[in-house]
Amino acid sequence: MKIRRLSEGTVNRIAAGEVVERPASAVKELVENALDAGATRIDIATANGGADLILVEDDGEGMEAADLSLAVERHATSKLPQDDLSHIVTMGFRGEALPSIGAVARLSIASRTKTGDAHEIRVDGGIVSGPSPAGFRAAGQHGTRVEVRELFFATPARLKFLKSARSEDLATLDVIKRLAMARPDVAFTLTADGRRVLDLPLEAGPGGEMERRLDRLKRIMGRDFAENAAPVNVDRDGVAIAGFAGLPTYNRANAQMQFLFVNGRPVRDKLLIGAVRGAYADFLARDRHPALALFLECDPAFVDVNVHPAKTEVRFRDAGLVRGLIVSALKRTLAGAGHRASTTVAGAALAALRPQSAAPSYRPAEAHSPGLNDPGRDFYAPLLDALPAARVEEAAAPAPPDLPLGVARAQLHETYVVAQTADGIVIVDQHAAHERLVYERMKKALANGGIARQPLLIPEIVALDPSEVTRIAARAEELAELGLVVEPFGPDAVAVREVPAMLGQADIAGLVRDLADDIAESGNALSLKERLEEVAGTLACHTSVRAGRRLSGEEMNALLREMEATPHSGQCNHGRPTYVELKLADIERLFGRR
Repeated sequence: MKIRRLSEGTVNRIAAGEVVERPASAVKELVENALDAGATRIDIATANGGADLILVEDDGEGMEAADLSLAVERHATSKLPQDDLSHIVTMGFRGEALPSIGAVARLSIASRTKTGDAHEIRVDGGIVSGPSPAGFRAAGQHGTRVEVRELFFATPARLKFLKSARSEDLATLDVIKRLAMARPDVAFTLTADGRRVLDLPLEAGPGGEMERRLDRLKRIMGRDFAENAAPVNVDRDGVAIAGFAGLPTYNRANAQMQFLFVNGRPVRDKLLIGAVRGAYADFLARDRHPALALFLECDPAFVDVNVHPAKTEVRFRDAGLVRGLIVSALKRTLAGAGHRASTTVAGAALAALRPQSAAPSYRPAEAHSPGLNDPGRDFYAPLLDALPAARVEEAAAPAPPDLPLGVARAQLHETYVVAQTADGIVIVDQHAAHERLVYERMKKALANGGIARQPLLIPEIVALDPSEVTRIAARAEELAELGLVVEPFGPDAVAVREVPAMLGQADIAGLVRDLADDIAESGNALSLKERLEEVAGTLACHTSVRAGRRLSGEEMNALLREMEATPHSGQCNHGRPTYVELKLADIERLFGRR
């Protein structure tokens, strides 16, 4: 016979290659098992990046001896009581992790239930021994201790693909952080080579679930994120989305600060990532990325988590509903943030103002008593006599506290408006701010009145591949709603008869080709909407208050009041701040007064 069955050991090693790609993959599987066991504390330790040792201890419900025997068999699980793959309510379920790890490493599992005795089972390169009685922690304690030594010793070729110990440690740290974000009700620790690198206590603050979730995110994503994120909370058609979205001005050069979860499971899903990019497309340049953490909850039957061996990708029954809900929820949250700009903008400005080199400490001298000689006055007297008399005005009334951007006091270089707030100052880039205001007006007009179309005197013929012509023709009605009227012109071209009036002298052929590429990639026509918004931004730039124009006090204050009333006015169309706010306390620290 040419066809034969593979040996059990070979089958397990193949499964291990799918499930356990690196030490971090093994840690993920073991920690997910601990979470499914109801653990409230999980301690992880590694040595040499996890290649020499992975240790995971939890205080979950534990296992009896019979359960230990089944746990190391392939396709054995406690997480599918009805064998229903469409109703998965646990973190893991595939039933391959433990036997896969045991097939390529030296695995030992010790466990104890609340009422039973402790037992231990070992698997060395696929060879099972036990279970047998074992000592386990202190008397009365329960849970499970999993120890993995010499990972991939049974498949030495896999060791060559491991990266440095530091890289593997960072991958493990990332896995633990993502799992911990979704479970603020569980404490986590991670120790690498004897050094504690992560210590997350159980979040049990006095606030509600959102407050505890933010406390956990603050520990992982940083205090700056917590201070510059707005809450997201929406529930529609059986899908709930909660979490926190960073302000557009709190952006990053990559997407490493984007965390997405589905039913408590951290995922890296293209649909969700695309939805986030679509929601922020109106506020960020294409090379900048927002920071956020979103938690999506839905009926387990609505999502398939069994499409990837590592369970990092999911498939929704109605992907369009999920994408639309994410986009609308994020846009509503950002609109609710109003004119806010991130506090890190002020921090960066203050850092730039501080001297880079250490300056000698200065302590102001005591005030001189009347009648005593003032050396400073004698020194500056000749200079003061030579200067023209300064214009002294009566101090203006303080800014009311109900005006967040304060009252305009001056204009610098015909470009920057300086306003005094109740507890500091605000510096506004008049051109960037007005550009955003005009842009928001134009978007509202587009939403209310539709897209005005401009017929072409001579239709534009755009050459495309036959497959591209088919894709464009299938979307012709949607494109017409957006102001672009196209129709097939033979098998390898389309004729453009009307275009959005906003496009003006745009490169129509390039626009259609890019649109065909985007439809092929994402299956929708969002690219044209984004193009229209870019054009609106360009028009706003040319119709807004330009730098170099002198403004009256009334004009400056009118600009400030409109900014306060307009969503997203804290950043320009590319995510840069339109104003910087400096608190009086920070300014006093700059001058050594605090």
